[in-house]
Amino acid sequence: MALKLTSRQQAQLSVLETFPKKFEAINRLIEEIAGLRADEAVVRRLARTLDEMKAAASNIGLGGLSEGCGMMGMLARRGGGVQMKVRGLRDGLVGLKVNFEGAMRNATTPVPPIEKTPATPGSSP
Repeated sequence: MALKLTSRQQAQLSVLETFPKKFEAINRLIEEIAGLRADEAVVRRLARTLDEMKAAASNIGLGGLSEGCGMMGMLARRGGGVQMKVRGLRDGLVGLKVNFEGAMRNATTPVPPIEKTPATPGSSP
């Protein structure tokens, strides 16, 4: 018998499949900020992308991924030095990728069905 993914895993997988392209876009935006070629529109686009990812991860029950996106979005909006912001965003992106890999592993690993053991005669339920 082939093991199948649960409906929750299928929903998680459909959302998680969109994240790699967003990771590339986030990395590109971070590097724009680091190269001092970014204006406020770039920072807003980065924050909006992170907010979208946070909402999607939260809707499918991935708290760690959602929290990481939220922290990065908050850091992107904060004032302060560009070097500090870029360093924090780069570190946050690494953490997001680690959480993403774990979420993908959980979403693609089939859960074996629970087998019911027959009741022994003479025992009460």
